[in-house]
Amino acid sequence: MERPATYPLITHHGGAEGVTGSCHRLQLAEDRALLVDCGLFQGQDADPTLSPLEQHRVEFPVDDVLGLVVTHVHIDHIGRLPYLLAAGYPGPILCSVPSARLLPLVIEDALKIGFTRDRGLIERFLNEVEGRLVPLDYGQWHPLVDDERHRVRVRLQRAGHILGSAYVEVDHHDHHTGQAQRTVFSGDLGAPHAPLLPAPESPERADRLVLESTYGDRQHEDRTTRQARLKAAIERALANGGTLIIPAFSIGRTQELLFELEGLIHAAEDARWRELEIIVDSPLAARFTAVYRELKPWWDAEAQARREGGRHPLAFDNLYTVDSHDEHQQTVDYLAGNHRPAVVIAASGMCAGGRVVNYLKRMLGDERHDVLFIGYQAAGTPGRDIQRYGPRGGWVELDGQRYDIRARIDTIGGYSAHADQADLLRFIQEMATPPREIRLVHGDLGAKHALKAEIERWAHTAGHEIAVSLAT
Repeated sequence: MERPATYPLITHHGGAEGVTGSCHRLQLAEDRALLVDCGLFQGQDADPTLSPLEQHRVEFPVDDVLGLVVTHVHIDHIGRLPYLLAAGYPGPILCSVPSARLLPLVIEDALKIGFTRDRGLIERFLNEVEGRLVPLDYGQWHPLVDDERHRVRVRLQRAGHILGSAYVEVDHHDHHTGQAQRTVFSGDLGAPHAPLLPAPESPERADRLVLESTYGDRQHEDRTTRQARLKAAIERALANGGTLIIPAFSIGRTQELLFELEGLIHAAEDARWRELEIIVDSPLAARFTAVYRELKPWWDAEAQARREGGRHPLAFDNLYTVDSHDEHQQTVDYLAGNHRPAVVIAASGMCAGGRVVNYLKRMLGDERHDVLFIGYQAAGTPGRDIQRYGPRGGWVELDGQRYDIRARIDTIGGYSAHADQADLLRFIQEMATPPREIRLVHGDLGAKHALKAEIERWAHTAGHEIAVSLAT
């Protein structure tokens, strides 16, 4: 005989055994649930035997979902939104105020790539999405339901990952049993001292914590070190007459990198830095950067101080954007064929597609150039292969063709938008009342095991009883 379900119950429809496809369900009763994120599977997390439709079709119940809460607008957290609505989800989409501004841009791009380029269909879908958006201010409780059965409310707090990112606090009270619990979903937490964004502050308490573990097994470089390494990579480009290629996600990483580059250029005494072309070759990244400039009230104190000092950290003089495909091809040809140093920031961040692939095809075989990774490279992506095999003179397959790697390959971990092991531990340790239960999601198995061991070691030393498990 099956035992009756005990609520609240957390299940996962992605992001449990890998680092993409985040989708977490908080079941409050048999007929009431809350969904946190609904993202695409990427890299090794995607099943190559399935079509995108088969891979991402929403087959879990949606009629009982009180609301979808979006932690941030990266595609591995919101990319299944079209599938969710196609499955009949009728409810609201809750997110931060900046995310509400950014989300339609991300979904529009996802629709063009994965569904249709029919402008009329895209507009209708975007209108539907925008009609569902419920922008929430940080730090304010929002009631989802309050009746004779339950009181459920959510609150978003800054996560420091990308502009608009949030972790989610859910208070749920069962009036029949008198049980009250607080569940916290971390989303993706950012590293302290990240450009543009204030560092996340820990919640006061949590009964249960669903915690990301992307970098649960390593430590990032500090900001001074990573700035020095970025500067050294640019100095090599200046000396070699080469291109520094930086694969970067269009939203978040690109804008933070521009902020750092503006700072380095402003401080440089070498006149060549003033003439160095910084090229953003991504129409989508350019659109996001424009929106980031509009969202100045959510910048951190350092960024505000630069702006008040008359500087333009996201729109400086030697910053250029490439829009059309023809311009893109001309830029690739120009940089590959001459000895003019440049920095190119192009998507995709894991080299799995997009304009960065054309730069790599032309430049990986030339030792004058440098590929600099500043973000996580998921297993099964070309970025991971270049990062792994490039330093030893290996090769990578791009669009079905083999390319030998003679360019220099570097990685700067400090620019990751994810918290490292110490940051994740600090998020728990600084709670006034730490959770009784922690479930680790969004990480490779090794990272989860390493973080689990560190949490358990700290909890034992501090005298806390915390059950740590790996999501499945």
